[in-house]
Amino acid sequence: MQFSLRSLNELMEALKALPGIGEKSADRLAYHIIHADKAYTDRLINSITEVKKRVRFCRSCFNLTEQEPCKICRDPDRDQTRVCVVERPSDLNCLEASGSYRGLYHVLHGAISPLDGTGPENLKIQELMTRLKRDKFTELIVATNHNVEGDATAHYLYHCVHKMGARAPKITRLASGIPIGGSLAYADSATLARALAGRGEIG
Repeated sequence: MQFSLRSLNELMEALKALPGIGEKSADRLAYHIIHADKAYTDRLINSITEVKKRVRFCRSCFNLTEQEPCKICRDPDRDQTRVCVVERPSDLNCLEASGSYRGLYHVLHGAISPLDGTGPENLKIQELMTRLKRDKFTELIVATNHNVEGDATAHYLYHCVHKMGARAPKITRLASGIPIGGSLAYADSATLARALAGRGEIG
């Protein structure tokens, strides 16, 4: 539906740009904002402004952080010999909530998906390779999702790391516990714990 109110149209267009928000959802959210009291809308505006101002990517692992480096990277009690590669910060949070992993992380910010126009150059893969060549990791845990995109990313990482030769760390991947086509975001702590414990070497 088209509206003659320019400000309302602009709000709806901005909302439709959010993932998973279609025209009807944007319409509903726009009217919710219009009917909300000023205290709520002020809080919403302030929250968006603050997150854009304060949140950035950790220069080491590319997780979201308000400090450099992030809390995990600067924790001396973490296992410095293992790095777990995940697609998104939400996946990292899921693994942390499981309490089963105490190493470091690397966030790719996506997975290889030619249909979506996402190639290796669009991910933080080169930055990962720089870390692997610089730091003394003995294990690289690939925790990409068990779907077509996650599998493609895992295989690409395997070939990249394999080219390192003798300097390459052991490469493992989460195995049992995560169903084919499943996402880490929907796995419970017990499932993630089993997947970490049953990870297998790639190749």
